[in-house]
Amino acid sequence: MPQLDDVIPVPAEVRPDRAADFTINPGTRIRAGSGAEQVAEYLATVLQPLVPVSVTSSPGDGGIALELTDEISGDEAYDIDIATRGVVLRAAAPAGLFAAVQTLRQLLPISAGDPVTLPGGRIADRPRFPYRGVMLDVARHFFTVDEVKSYIDAIVAFKINYLHLHLTDDQGWRLEIPGWSRLTEVSGAAGTGVDGAGPGFYTRDHFAELVDYAASRFVTIVPEIDMPGHVNAAQVAYPSLTADGAPVPQRTDREVGYSSLVAGAESTYAFVEDVIREVAELTPGPFLHIGGDEAQATSAEDYRIFMTRVLPLVGKYGKRAIGWHEMASVDLPDTAVPQFWRVEEADEGTARAVSAGCQVIISPADRSYLDMKYDPSTSLGLDWAGFVEVDRAYNWDPADRLPGVPEQAILGVEAPLWSESLRSMADVQTMTFPRLPAIAEIGWSRRANRDWESFRRRLAAYAPRWTAAGVAFHPSPQIDWP
Repeated sequence: MPQLDDVIPVPAEVRPDRAADFTINPGTRIRAGSGAEQVAEYLATVLQPLVPVSVTSSPGDGGIALELTDEISGDEAYDIDIATRGVVLRAAAPAGLFAAVQTLRQLLPISAGDPVTLPGGRIADRPRFPYRGVMLDVARHFFTVDEVKSYIDAIVAFKINYLHLHLTDDQGWRLEIPGWSRLTEVSGAAGTGVDGAGPGFYTRDHFAELVDYAASRFVTIVPEIDMPGHVNAAQVAYPSLTADGAPVPQRTDREVGYSSLVAGAESTYAFVEDVIREVAELTPGPFLHIGGDEAQATSAEDYRIFMTRVLPLVGKYGKRAIGWHEMASVDLPDTAVPQFWRVEEADEGTARAVSAGCQVIISPADRSYLDMKYDPSTSLGLDWAGFVEVDRAYNWDPADRLPGVPEQAILGVEAPLWSESLRSMADVQTMTFPRLPAIAEIGWSRRANRDWESFRRRLAAYAPRWTAAGVAFHPSPQIDWP
């Protein structure tokens, strides 16, 4: 039976009381307070394979109660009290109750037939950073709506609350844009993707379905339209977006830095505004990612001109712009969020953006990139940022990563997964797990509570849950798997 603190991410405060264990049986009722109904139904679905329970809105004692209260501060903060008489989950908002349920899930038995007994005691928990994300590249290799839904179900267990979808790149364009049908007809068709593998795209309805499903799991979708570089797929579909209007060949290789939108052409901004308006309309979340990385084919002056024109468009349609940290080479509005991704020990532009009031997302490739190989024998992934084993993904801290970027300027952390070498959801899972739980703990847990040896033990105990759920993971030799 798990201990009360055998969860990932490690909670802020845990007070075990083994004399207060609570056993869930078929007569147990989930009592949903006002506003807690959605999370209560989700919890009932989680418990169904182990023990059938019912949901009620009737007040009473015993069972499992989900309550919203103004006595807890922060939308994702929560308390759990487990006693022999019942279990109470309390939070200020449904997102906090959902986080509490993820903690509760890790305390449940894995298989039906085992006693469904929760260890007694109290947990009081809250996140360190508000943004804890993972990025999935669906441009280099496309993943279907159902595949992305399954990915969402796997990542929420660790309190990940943002899914950044890299929707466009040189090899493919994966989102339908009205008025620009060739983007998906040509650059989402067969033969697109790295090595021509993994064609496909999301219609407006498909994308709305993904957004809604993510929201039901308290995950916010962050769409990325990469520009002014990484645009070969757009230019293949519309040669009018090139400098000379001449067609360009489709590219399915892994090279970067060769394509660019034309900063001096008004047609560029007509196209960009159409895309931003559509993506903003489809995305209820606060952020829209505009890429901005590896724009080697764009001169520094053209890059400045382009960003000066495009950043206000993001705000015009009600979103905050996130961009890879190259974006910080220009003056940014304080609403913009640079996302640091390189391996260098400092970045002047990012520090300058922070001094101007910007927040930052920290995603160093040598620590958080899920597409880096674990070791030289790993068959999937790349190694340009080095090998990233589980300990390397865990043993660092965002507040120490960049000079001039203190903890109070950090919006959060994100673990990007680029898909050049991926061909299946099993590939995605293998590169994600077990490293994403390390990044999740960095983003959620208090720095003082984090400990590598404790994490290794808790991570090992999670493996049977992945196995039972059919989720692939890398059996790192650093972990003493059961």
